[in-house]
Amino acid sequence: MEKDLRIKSKVFSEGSMKAPNRAMLRAVGVTDEDFKKPMIGVASTWSEVTPCNIHIDDLAIQAKEGAREAGGVPLIFNTITVSDGISMGTQGMRYSLPSRDVIADSIETVVGAENLDGLVAIGACDKNIPGCAIAIANAGVPSVFVYGGTIAPGKHRGKDIDIVSVFEGVGKHNNGDIDDEELRSIECHACPGAGACGGMYTANTMASAMEAMGMSLPGSSSNPAETADKAKDCAKAGEAVYHLLEKGIYPKDIMTKEAFENAITVVMALGGSTNAILHLLSIAHAIEVDLTIDDFNRIQEKTPHLADLKPSGKYVMQDLHRVGGVQAVMKLLHEAGYLHGDCITVTGKTVAENLAEAPSLKDGQDVIMPFDKPKRADGPLIVLKGNLAPSGGVAKVSGVKVSRHTGPARVFDTEKEATAAVMDNQINEGDVLVIRYVGPKGGPGMPEMLSISAILVGKGLGEKVALLTDGRFSGGTHGLVVGHIAPEAQSGGPIAFLKEGDMVTIDSNKKEISFEVTEKELESRRKEWSAPPLYKKGILGKYAHNVSCSSKGAVTDFLGK
Repeated sequence: MEKDLRIKSKVFSEGSMKAPNRAMLRAVGVTDEDFKKPMIGVASTWSEVTPCNIHIDDLAIQAKEGAREAGGVPLIFNTITVSDGISMGTQGMRYSLPSRDVIADSIETVVGAENLDGLVAIGACDKNIPGCAIAIANAGVPSVFVYGGTIAPGKHRGKDIDIVSVFEGVGKHNNGDIDDEELRSIECHACPGAGACGGMYTANTMASAMEAMGMSLPGSSSNPAETADKAKDCAKAGEAVYHLLEKGIYPKDIMTKEAFENAITVVMALGGSTNAILHLLSIAHAIEVDLTIDDFNRIQEKTPHLADLKPSGKYVMQDLHRVGGVQAVMKLLHEAGYLHGDCITVTGKTVAENLAEAPSLKDGQDVIMPFDKPKRADGPLIVLKGNLAPSGGVAKVSGVKVSRHTGPARVFDTEKEATAAVMDNQINEGDVLVIRYVGPKGGPGMPEMLSISAILVGKGLGEKVALLTDGRFSGGTHGLVVGHIAPEAQSGGPIAFLKEGDMVTIDSNKKEISFEVTEKELESRRKEWSAPPLYKKGILGKYAHNVSCSSKGAVTDFLGK
């Protein structure tokens, strides 16, 4: 007897009582024959508000056709996306991280309400990739994630540039190193078409992590946006979901603790974004895997950084694609014993079985360094703890030559005030620039600080001034920066009690972050402090009252915590 793949949709596919339910679906084209087949949702993050997602509507149609040809009944539905690059440095950035949860909740809602049997989720930007992953975990039906793909590099004066080149150009312009015309030229050439920001920033990092975890088809995370390969990825994903239904493979079977360890290993080797820590913790929470912030240091200590990719290196994701892509990197890591090869994936095969068919890195390539000449002997993402961040802070030390910095705190409660001080040349070499009350609750929304960090780099202060925050940094950020400081200021974390001139030390070798204040003085400051009122209105109000600590992934359903 043929297996019935209608694991959820059967509740309305049969019987006279559900004739009204079927009547609604007949209006969108579902036939008598279709009601015998599994219904597969295609979650599209298409939007005109960002180049990352401008092409997703066409990709969703490809996924729909793949699912239909395999034997399913595909139904496309949409969810939102926002652009970090456009909202960066504005009040709009407070909505970025909350959008991850809105995306996750909206996809889960449609899958649950419509009783869909399977899911293809297509994401292409910093928050809709983890948003899709959280939704996949919570919806609990056989699913495949597809990455919309990376943007091609821009060209300026014979060199490759990207969006971070523009942010850093602002700092150079402020310094008088480039004029108005040069800054405008950089601005006009940085983003040539569709796709997510080109370096190993958050979108490409999370896409690579999803492939490493086994939730994307092999090779799909490094295929660029505007290529025939990307269209094929989506068609194959539609087919793959049908086969997962046949085999009875669910997200919980794929997203295991070992799969998360594979994802972290690949992120470390590629030199990925600090946001990967936040997002992987949130996805693990959704799938009920016991992953903690300390797991990242454990894997960091034994995983070399191999990729010469932006922001600290010179290449972009399209270059990695050219030399073999993420699968070739995984093959290299697996052969050297760094990956769990027995993890099941969306192909129905194990990681090891997939990699046996994968290409090796091309001969003569220099995007990925050999093990005997790594960019760094251990991983570039580190979790620091100490009396300034008892629950942890996150730093990305790739390309940073300074391993220890001690300097006076220059304390600001808003990014706007801190940026004004930098632009007015009030921040000096050796300072520790602190931006607080911008955490998940305090922001609210834990905004990213790419704008100010890029200005510091553009002004030549990237490794001469340390920048600390309970907010976040973009995957495009590089320099001496520490984010995710927890507990955050809004929750009464020690960063709330920092005062102008306190001596702060960051030691990446010891993984420590501290300030020179006695426990007695700290207690005195704590007694004088009271929390500012939480934001009360709309999504930011709901988020502020429900979001967990960043060290727990800044999730909104961490009940009782």
